[in-house]
Amino acid sequence: MATEYDVVILGGGTGGYVAAIQAAKNGQKVAVVEKGKVGGTCLHRGCIPTKALLRSAEVLQTVKKASEFGISVEGTAGINFLQAQERKQQIVDQLEKGIHQLFKQGKIDLFVGTGTILGPSIFSPTAGTISVEFEDGSENEMLIPKNLIIATGSKPRTLNGLTIDEEDVLSSDGALNLENLPKSIIIVGGGVIGMEWASMMHDFGVEVTVLEYADRILPTEDKEVAKELARLYKKKKLTMHTSAEVQAASYKKTDTGVEIKAIIKGEEQTFAADKILVSVGRSANTENIGLQNTDIATENGFIQVNDFYQTKESHIYAIGDCIPTIQLAHVAMEEGTIAANHIAGKATEKLDYDLVPRCIYTSTEIASVGITEEQAKERGHEVKKGKFFFRGIGKALVYGESDGFIKIIADKKTDDILGVSMIGPHVTDMISEAALAQVLNATPWEVGNTIHPHPTLSESFREAALAVDGNAIHG
Repeated sequence: MATEYDVVILGGGTGGYVAAIQAAKNGQKVAVVEKGKVGGTCLHRGCIPTKALLRSAEVLQTVKKASEFGISVEGTAGINFLQAQERKQQIVDQLEKGIHQLFKQGKIDLFVGTGTILGPSIFSPTAGTISVEFEDGSENEMLIPKNLIIATGSKPRTLNGLTIDEEDVLSSDGALNLENLPKSIIIVGGGVIGMEWASMMHDFGVEVTVLEYADRILPTEDKEVAKELARLYKKKKLTMHTSAEVQAASYKKTDTGVEIKAIIKGEEQTFAADKILVSVGRSANTENIGLQNTDIATENGFIQVNDFYQTKESHIYAIGDCIPTIQLAHVAMEEGTIAANHIAGKATEKLDYDLVPRCIYTSTEIASVGITEEQAKERGHEVKKGKFFFRGIGKALVYGESDGFIKIIADKKTDDILGVSMIGPHVTDMISEAALAQVLNATPWEVGNTIHPHPTLSESFREAALAVDGNAIHG
Protein backbone atom coordinates (compact mmCIF):
# COMPACT_ATOMS: atom_id res chain seq x y z
CA MET A 1 0.00 0.00 0.00
CA ALA A 2 1.28 3.50 -0.83
CA THR A 3 0.22 6.71 0.95
CA GLU A 4 1.19 10.26 0.09
CA TYR A 5 2.25 12.80 2.74
CA ASP A 6 3.44 16.37 2.81
CA VAL A 7 6.19 15.45 5.29
CA VAL A 8 7.56 12.11 6.45
CA ILE A 9 10.05 11.98 9.32
CA LEU A 10 12.41 9.02 9.50
CA GLY A 11 13.05 8.65 13.22
CA GLY A 12 10.77 9.51 16.13
CA GLY A 13 13.35 10.76 18.62
CA THR A 14 13.45 14.22 20.14
CA GLY A 15 14.20 16.05 16.90
CA GLY A 16 11.91 13.86 14.82
CA TYR A 17 8.80 14.10 16.95
CA VAL A 18 9.19 17.87 17.44
CA ALA A 19 9.59 18.30 13.66
CA ALA A 20 6.45 16.23 13.16
CA ILE A 21 4.40 18.28 15.61
CA GLN A 22 5.61 21.55 14.05
CA ALA A 23 4.84 20.31 10.55
CA ALA A 24 1.34 19.31 11.69
CA LYS A 25 0.86 22.75 13.25
CA ASN A 26 1.80 24.17 9.85
CA GLY A 27 -1.24 22.36 8.41
CA GLN A 28 0.63 19.56 6.69
CA LYS A 29 -0.15 15.86 6.47
CA VAL A 30 2.60 14.14 8.48
CA ALA A 31 3.87 10.64 9.18
CA VAL A 32 6.66 9.42 11.47
CA VAL A 33 8.55 6.15 11.01
CA GLU A 34 10.19 4.81 14.17
CA LYS A 35 11.60 1.31 14.61
CA GLY A 36 11.54 1.51 18.41
CA LYS A 37 9.67 3.80 20.77
CA VAL A 38 8.89 7.46 20.13
CA GLY A 39 11.13 9.73 22.15
CA GLY A 40 14.31 8.06 20.95
CA THR A 41 17.61 8.14 22.81
CA CYS A 42 16.83 11.19 24.92
CA LEU A 43 13.65 9.78 26.42
CA HIS A 44 14.54 6.10 26.66
CA ARG A 45 18.33 5.84 26.84
CA GLY A 46 19.69 9.31 27.61
CA CYS A 47 18.52 12.63 29.04
CA ILE A 48 15.44 11.60 31.01
CA PRO A 49 16.40 8.21 32.50
CA THR A 50 19.90 9.32 33.47
CA LYS A 51 18.57 12.49 35.13
CA ALA A 52 15.98 10.42 37.02
CA LEU A 53 18.78 8.23 38.42
CA LEU A 54 20.97 11.27 39.09
CA ARG A 55 18.08 12.71 41.11
CA SER A 56 17.93 9.49 43.17
CA ALA A 57 21.68 9.81 43.79
CA GLU A 58 21.20 13.45 44.81
CA VAL A 59 18.43 12.58 47.28
CA LEU A 60 20.60 9.83 48.78
CA GLN A 61 23.44 12.28 49.37
CA THR A 62 21.01 14.83 50.85
CA VAL A 63 19.69 12.25 53.32
CA LYS A 64 23.25 11.29 54.27
CA LYS A 65 23.95 14.95 55.05
CA ALA A 66 20.65 15.47 56.90
CA SER A 67 22.36 15.94 60.28
CA GLU A 68 24.08 19.06 58.89
CA PHE A 69 20.62 20.62 58.64
CA GLY A 70 19.59 19.56 62.12
CA ILE A 71 17.56 16.61 60.85
CA SER A 72 17.81 13.28 62.65
CA VAL A 73 17.46 10.21 60.45
CA GLU A 74 17.32 6.80 62.06
CA GLY A 75 19.47 4.06 60.59
CA THR A 76 21.84 4.20 57.60
CA ALA A 77 20.64 5.68 54.33
CA GLY A 78 21.03 3.39 51.34
CA ILE A 79 19.88 2.92 47.77
CA ASN A 80 17.17 0.51 46.63
CA PHE A 81 18.41 0.45 43.07
CA LEU A 82 15.53 -1.56 41.64
CA GLN A 83 13.06 0.92 43.12
CA ALA A 84 15.07 3.80 41.63
CA GLN A 85 14.95 2.02 38.28
CA GLU A 86 11.19 1.56 38.59
CA ARG A 87 10.73 5.27 39.31
CA LYS A 88 12.89 6.09 36.29
CA GLN A 89 10.74 3.88 34.05
CA GLN A 90 7.49 5.40 35.34
CA ILE A 91 8.76 8.86 34.32
CA VAL A 92 9.81 7.60 30.88
CA ASP A 93 6.48 5.83 30.32
CA GLN A 94 4.50 8.92 31.31
CA LEU A 95 6.43 11.12 28.89
CA GLU A 96 6.10 8.58 26.08
CA LYS A 97 2.32 8.56 26.56
CA GLY A 98 2.42 12.35 26.29
CA ILE A 99 4.11 12.17 22.88
CA HIS A 100 1.49 9.71 21.62
CA GLN A 101 -1.21 12.10 22.79
CA LEU A 102 0.46 14.98 20.93
CA PHE A 103 0.59 12.82 17.79
CA LYS A 104 -3.11 12.09 18.19
CA GLN A 105 -3.91 15.80 18.57
CA GLY A 106 -1.86 16.65 15.47
CA LYS A 107 -3.32 13.75 13.45
CA ILE A 108 0.21 12.48 12.88
CA ASP A 109 0.45 8.91 11.57
CA LEU A 110 2.99 6.71 13.35
CA PHE A 111 4.48 3.67 11.63
CA VAL A 112 6.39 1.39 14.00
CA GLY A 113 8.88 -0.35 11.76
CA THR A 114 12.20 -0.01 9.95
CA GLY A 115 12.23 2.65 7.26
CA THR A 116 14.44 2.58 4.18
CA ILE A 117 14.86 5.45 1.71
CA LEU A 118 14.20 4.42 -1.88
CA GLY A 119 15.58 6.01 -5.01
CA PRO A 120 13.46 7.12 -7.98
CA SER A 121 10.88 4.41 -8.63
CA ILE A 122 7.35 3.72 -9.78
CA PHE A 123 6.18 5.48 -6.62
CA SER A 124 8.02 8.76 -7.24
CA PRO A 125 10.34 10.21 -9.90
CA THR A 126 12.61 11.52 -7.12
CA ALA A 127 14.38 9.78 -4.25
CA GLY A 128 12.71 9.86 -0.84
CA THR A 129 9.92 7.30 -0.80
CA ILE A 130 10.09 5.36 2.48
CA SER A 131 9.57 1.62 2.53
CA VAL A 132 8.46 0.57 6.02
CA GLU A 133 9.24 -3.00 7.05
CA PHE A 134 7.30 -4.40 10.00
CA GLU A 135 8.55 -6.93 12.54
CA ASP A 136 5.46 -9.11 12.17
CA GLY A 137 6.36 -9.76 8.54
CA SER A 138 3.30 -8.02 7.13
CA GLU A 139 3.50 -6.32 3.74
CA ASN A 140 5.74 -3.26 3.53
CA GLU A 141 4.06 0.13 3.59
CA MET A 142 5.18 2.74 1.06
CA LEU A 143 5.13 6.36 2.22
CA ILE A 144 5.50 8.95 -0.55
CA PRO A 145 6.48 12.33 0.87
CA LYS A 146 6.77 15.68 -0.82
CA ASN A 147 9.49 16.31 1.78
CA LEU A 148 11.48 13.93 3.95
CA ILE A 149 13.25 14.72 7.23
CA ILE A 150 15.93 12.25 8.31
CA ALA A 151 16.20 12.17 12.12
CA THR A 152 17.82 8.81 12.77
CA GLY A 153 19.97 9.95 15.72
CA SER A 154 23.14 8.30 16.97
CA LYS A 155 24.50 5.33 18.87
CA PRO A 156 27.31 4.90 21.44
CA ARG A 157 30.78 4.62 19.96
CA THR A 158 33.39 2.17 21.25
CA LEU A 159 37.13 1.58 20.95
CA ASN A 160 38.61 -0.94 18.52
CA GLY A 161 39.21 -4.13 20.47
CA LEU A 162 36.76 -3.31 23.24
CA THR A 163 33.47 -4.98 22.36
CA ILE A 164 30.38 -3.74 24.15
CA ASP A 165 28.41 -6.79 25.34
CA GLU A 166 26.19 -4.88 27.84
CA GLU A 167 27.19 -7.39 30.51
CA ASP A 168 30.80 -6.74 31.48
CA VAL A 169 31.52 -3.93 29.02
CA LEU A 170 28.66 -1.44 29.02
CA SER A 171 27.52 1.47 26.92
CA SER A 172 25.35 4.10 28.57
CA ASP A 173 22.39 2.17 27.12
CA GLY A 174 23.37 -0.98 28.98
CA ALA A 175 24.20 0.86 32.19
CA LEU A 176 20.63 2.17 32.32
CA ASN A 177 19.35 -1.42 32.38
CA LEU A 178 21.48 -2.64 35.28
CA GLU A 179 19.46 -4.54 37.87
CA ASN A 180 22.18 -4.33 40.50
CA LEU A 181 24.88 -1.78 41.16
CA PRO A 182 28.44 -3.02 40.69
CA LYS A 183 30.87 -2.58 43.56
CA SER A 184 33.36 -0.96 41.20
CA ILE A 185 33.39 0.43 37.67
CA ILE A 186 35.96 1.77 35.19
CA ILE A 187 34.60 4.58 33.03
CA VAL A 188 36.51 5.03 29.78
CA GLY A 189 35.98 8.67 28.81
CA GLY A 190 35.77 11.76 31.00
CA GLY A 191 33.51 13.83 28.77
CA VAL A 192 29.97 14.91 29.58
CA ILE A 193 28.31 11.48 29.60
CA GLY A 194 31.26 9.81 31.32
CA MET A 195 31.38 12.38 34.13
CA GLU A 196 27.61 12.25 34.68
CA TRP A 197 27.85 8.49 35.12
CA ALA A 198 30.92 8.87 37.33
CA SER A 199 29.02 11.33 39.52
CA MET A 200 25.95 9.10 39.75
CA MET A 201 27.83 5.88 40.46
CA HIS A 202 30.06 7.52 43.05
CA ASP A 203 27.06 8.99 44.87
CA PHE A 204 25.43 5.55 44.86
CA GLY A 205 28.51 4.21 46.65
CA VAL A 206 30.25 2.53 43.70
CA GLU A 207 34.06 2.71 43.50
CA VAL A 208 34.70 4.71 40.32
CA THR A 209 37.81 5.09 38.17
CA VAL A 210 37.71 7.48 35.19
CA LEU A 211 40.23 7.13 32.34
CA GLU A 212 40.28 10.18 30.04
CA TYR A 213 42.48 10.41 26.93
CA ALA A 214 42.73 14.23 26.97
CA ASP A 215 44.86 16.15 29.45
CA ARG A 216 41.76 17.09 31.48
CA ILE A 217 38.23 15.95 32.08
CA LEU A 218 35.48 17.78 30.17
CA PRO A 219 37.87 18.89 27.41
CA THR A 220 35.16 20.87 25.58
CA GLU A 221 34.29 23.03 28.59
CA ASP A 222 36.06 26.04 30.12
CA LYS A 223 39.41 25.00 31.64
CA GLU A 224 38.70 26.64 34.98
CA VAL A 225 35.36 24.87 35.26
CA ALA A 226 36.90 21.48 34.43
CA LYS A 227 39.67 22.14 36.96
CA GLU A 228 37.12 23.00 39.65
CA LEU A 229 35.12 19.81 39.04
CA ALA A 230 38.31 17.76 39.19
CA ARG A 231 39.20 19.45 42.50
CA LEU A 232 35.78 18.73 43.99
CA TYR A 233 35.86 15.09 42.88
CA LYS A 234 39.35 14.63 44.25
CA LYS A 235 37.97 15.75 47.63
CA LYS A 236 35.24 13.10 47.24
CA LYS A 237 37.97 10.51 46.55
CA LEU A 238 36.73 9.74 43.05
CA THR A 239 39.71 8.40 41.05
CA MET A 240 40.45 10.13 37.75
CA HIS A 241 43.37 9.69 35.36
CA THR A 242 43.87 12.10 32.47
CA SER A 243 46.26 11.68 29.52
CA ALA A 244 45.25 8.03 29.77
CA GLU A 245 45.56 6.01 26.56
CA VAL A 246 43.39 2.95 27.11
CA GLN A 247 44.78 -0.23 25.55
CA ALA A 248 41.49 -1.70 24.36
CA ALA A 249 43.12 -4.91 23.15
CA SER A 250 44.34 -5.59 26.69
CA TYR A 251 40.78 -6.03 27.99
CA LYS A 252 40.07 -9.39 29.59
CA LYS A 253 37.60 -10.98 31.93
CA THR A 254 38.89 -12.24 35.28
CA ASP A 255 37.49 -14.39 38.07
CA THR A 256 36.49 -11.21 39.93
CA GLY A 257 35.37 -8.97 37.06
CA VAL A 258 37.24 -7.22 34.25
CA GLU A 259 40.70 -5.84 33.69
CA ILE A 260 42.18 -3.34 31.25
CA LYS A 261 45.48 -1.50 30.79
CA ALA A 262 46.13 2.17 30.07
CA ILE A 263 49.31 4.10 29.33
CA ILE A 264 49.44 7.15 31.59
CA LYS A 265 52.32 9.58 31.10
CA GLY A 266 54.40 6.86 29.47
CA GLU A 267 53.75 4.24 32.14
CA GLU A 268 51.47 1.25 31.62
CA GLN A 269 49.02 0.65 34.46
CA THR A 270 46.45 -2.09 35.00
CA PHE A 271 42.94 -1.35 36.23
CA ALA A 272 40.44 -3.89 37.54
CA ALA A 273 36.74 -3.54 38.37
CA ASP A 274 33.39 -5.33 38.21
CA LYS A 275 32.33 -3.49 35.06
CA ILE A 276 33.63 -1.18 32.34
CA LEU A 277 31.50 1.65 30.97
CA VAL A 278 32.62 2.98 27.59
CA SER A 279 31.80 6.64 27.04
CA VAL A 280 33.87 7.90 24.11
CA GLY A 281 31.23 9.72 22.10
CA ARG A 282 28.45 8.78 19.70
CA SER A 283 28.34 8.00 15.98
CA ALA A 284 25.56 8.86 13.54
CA ASN A 285 22.91 6.29 12.61
CA THR A 286 23.26 6.67 8.85
CA GLU A 287 24.04 3.12 7.81
CA ASN A 288 21.38 0.85 6.30
CA ILE A 289 18.80 3.60 5.87
CA GLY A 290 19.08 3.82 2.07
CA LEU A 291 21.34 6.83 1.61
CA GLN A 292 23.04 4.98 -1.25
CA ASN A 293 19.79 5.37 -3.19
CA THR A 294 20.11 9.16 -3.10
CA ASP A 295 22.62 11.90 -3.94
CA ILE A 296 22.95 12.81 -0.25
CA ALA A 297 26.54 13.50 0.78
CA THR A 298 28.08 12.27 4.03
CA GLU A 299 31.37 12.93 5.79
CA ASN A 300 32.68 10.74 8.62
CA GLY A 301 29.24 9.14 8.71
CA PHE A 302 27.36 12.43 9.18
CA ILE A 303 24.89 13.76 6.63
CA GLN A 304 25.93 17.09 5.12
CA VAL A 305 23.30 19.84 5.15
CA ASN A 306 22.93 23.58 4.53
CA ASP A 307 21.85 26.23 7.05
CA PHE A 308 18.23 25.08 6.84
CA TYR A 309 19.10 21.35 7.03
CA GLN A 310 18.54 20.53 3.36
CA THR A 311 20.74 17.79 1.93
CA LYS A 312 21.99 17.69 -1.66
CA GLU A 313 18.49 16.42 -2.44
CA SER A 314 16.72 19.69 -1.62
CA HIS A 315 13.41 18.04 -0.66
CA ILE A 316 15.23 15.80 1.85
CA TYR A 317 16.31 17.33 5.14
CA ALA A 318 18.36 15.93 8.02
CA ILE A 319 18.48 17.02 11.67
CA GLY A 320 19.82 16.00 15.07
CA ASP A 321 22.65 13.62 15.86
CA CYS A 322 22.92 12.31 12.28
CA ILE A 323 24.34 15.67 11.12
CA PRO A 324 27.64 17.23 12.31
CA THR A 325 26.21 19.70 14.84
CA ILE A 326 26.07 19.72 18.65
CA GLN A 327 24.61 16.43 19.87
CA LEU A 328 22.04 17.80 22.32
CA ALA A 329 18.31 17.11 22.51
CA HIS A 330 17.32 20.78 22.52
CA VAL A 331 19.51 21.36 19.46
CA ALA A 332 17.72 18.56 17.61
CA MET A 333 14.37 20.09 18.63
CA GLU A 334 15.35 23.49 17.26
CA GLU A 335 16.76 22.00 14.05
CA GLY A 336 13.53 20.04 13.59
CA THR A 337 11.44 23.16 14.06
CA ILE A 338 13.54 25.14 11.58
CA ALA A 339 13.38 22.34 9.00
CA ALA A 340 9.61 21.98 9.34
CA ASN A 341 9.06 25.72 9.00
CA HIS A 342 11.41 25.92 6.01
CA ILE A 343 9.43 23.17 4.30
CA ALA A 344 6.24 25.15 4.96
CA GLY A 345 7.76 28.26 3.38
CA LYS A 346 7.84 30.21 6.63
CA ALA A 347 10.52 32.83 7.23
CA THR A 348 13.32 31.15 9.19
CA GLU A 349 16.70 32.15 10.53
CA LYS A 350 19.68 29.85 10.76
CA LEU A 351 20.58 28.54 14.21
CA ASP A 352 23.51 30.25 15.93
CA TYR A 353 25.16 27.36 17.74
CA ASP A 354 27.16 29.77 19.93
CA LEU A 355 23.86 30.68 21.58
CA VAL A 356 22.98 27.11 22.55
CA PRO A 357 23.14 26.49 26.32
CA ARG A 358 24.89 23.30 27.44
CA CYS A 359 24.24 21.48 30.71
CA ILE A 360 26.13 18.78 32.60
CA TYR A 361 24.19 17.16 35.43
CA THR A 362 27.07 16.11 37.61
CA SER A 363 27.13 16.84 41.30
CA THR A 364 28.14 19.73 41.30
CA GLU A 365 26.21 20.87 38.16
CA ILE A 366 27.83 22.63 35.20
CA ALA A 367 26.21 24.85 32.59
CA SER A 368 27.53 27.12 29.86
CA VAL A 369 26.53 29.17 26.85
CA GLY A 370 28.56 30.98 24.22
CA ILE A 371 32.26 30.38 23.78
CA THR A 372 34.95 29.65 26.35
CA GLU A 373 37.79 31.99 27.21
CA GLU A 374 40.17 29.80 25.20
CA GLN A 375 37.91 29.87 22.15
CA ALA A 376 37.46 33.64 22.42
CA LYS A 377 41.20 34.20 22.33
CA GLU A 378 41.57 31.79 19.41
CA ARG A 379 38.98 33.86 17.51
CA GLY A 380 40.97 37.01 18.11
CA HIS A 381 38.91 38.64 20.86
CA GLU A 382 40.54 40.80 23.49
CA VAL A 383 38.86 39.42 26.58
CA LYS A 384 37.79 40.82 29.93
CA LYS A 385 36.21 38.54 32.50
CA GLY A 386 34.46 38.43 35.82
CA LYS A 387 34.10 35.58 38.29
CA PHE A 388 31.99 35.22 41.39
CA PHE A 389 32.03 32.31 43.85
CA PHE A 390 28.85 30.83 45.30
CA ARG A 391 30.33 30.92 48.80
CA GLY A 392 29.52 34.65 48.76
CA ILE A 393 25.81 34.01 48.18
CA GLY A 394 23.48 33.60 51.17
CA LYS A 395 21.08 31.22 49.38
CA ALA A 396 23.95 28.87 48.48
CA LEU A 397 24.98 28.69 52.13
CA VAL A 398 21.35 28.08 53.13
CA TYR A 399 21.21 25.21 50.62
CA GLY A 400 24.47 23.80 51.94
CA GLU A 401 25.90 23.91 48.41
CA SER A 402 28.42 26.71 48.18
CA ASP A 403 31.09 25.16 45.93
CA GLY A 404 31.70 26.58 42.46
CA PHE A 405 31.47 29.88 40.63
CA ILE A 406 30.06 31.78 37.67
CA LYS A 407 32.46 33.13 35.04
CA ILE A 408 31.53 35.69 32.39
CA ILE A 409 33.80 36.68 29.51
CA ALA A 410 33.19 39.75 27.36
CA ASP A 411 34.85 41.54 24.47
CA LYS A 412 36.90 44.52 25.68
CA LYS A 413 36.12 46.60 22.60
CA THR A 414 32.40 45.95 22.10
CA ASP A 415 31.49 45.02 25.70
CA ASP A 416 29.39 42.12 24.30
CA ILE A 417 29.11 39.00 26.45
CA LEU A 418 30.96 36.22 24.63
CA GLY A 419 30.34 33.35 27.00
CA VAL A 420 29.16 32.29 30.43
CA SER A 421 30.34 29.23 32.34
CA MET A 422 28.82 28.08 35.61
CA ILE A 423 29.65 25.35 38.10
CA GLY A 424 27.58 25.17 41.24
CA PRO A 425 24.13 24.52 42.69
CA HIS A 426 21.20 24.46 40.24
CA VAL A 427 23.18 26.16 37.47
CA THR A 428 21.42 24.05 34.81
CA ASP A 429 18.27 26.00 35.73
CA MET A 430 20.09 29.34 35.88
CA ILE A 431 21.85 29.23 32.51
CA SER A 432 18.76 30.35 30.58
CA GLU A 433 19.16 33.91 31.85
CA ALA A 434 22.67 33.95 30.43
CA ALA A 435 21.40 32.53 27.13
CA LEU A 436 18.76 35.26 26.92
CA ALA A 437 21.38 37.89 27.70
CA GLN A 438 23.44 36.71 24.74
CA VAL A 439 20.46 36.55 22.39
CA LEU A 440 19.69 40.17 23.31
CA ASN A 441 23.37 41.20 22.95
CA ALA A 442 23.36 42.34 26.57
CA THR A 443 26.50 43.78 28.12
CA PRO A 444 27.83 42.90 31.58
CA TRP A 445 26.72 46.39 32.70
CA GLU A 446 23.12 45.66 31.68
CA VAL A 447 23.07 42.32 33.51
CA GLY A 448 24.78 43.89 36.52
CA ASN A 449 22.17 46.65 36.70
CA THR A 450 19.25 44.23 36.53
CA ILE A 451 17.87 43.81 40.05
CA HIS A 452 17.96 40.19 41.17
CA PRO A 453 15.87 39.11 44.18
CA HIS A 454 17.54 38.35 47.49
CA PRO A 455 18.24 35.75 48.70
CA THR A 456 18.53 33.72 45.48
CA LEU A 457 21.24 31.80 43.69
CA SER A 458 20.69 34.06 40.66
CA GLU A 459 22.33 36.94 42.52
CA SER A 460 25.63 35.27 41.67
CA PHE A 461 25.03 35.96 37.96
CA ARG A 462 24.58 39.66 38.66
CA GLU A 463 27.72 39.72 40.82
CA ALA A 464 29.76 37.95 38.12
CA ALA A 465 28.55 40.51 35.57
CA LEU A 466 29.53 43.39 37.86
CA ALA A 467 32.91 41.70 38.44
CA VAL A 468 33.72 41.95 34.71
CA ASP A 469 34.45 45.66 35.26
CA GLY A 470 35.61 45.26 38.87
CA ASN A 471 32.32 46.36 40.41
CA ALA A 472 31.14 43.23 42.31
CA ILE A 473 29.53 44.16 45.61
CA HIS A 474 30.12 40.99 47.61
CA GLY A 475 33.38 39.79 46.14
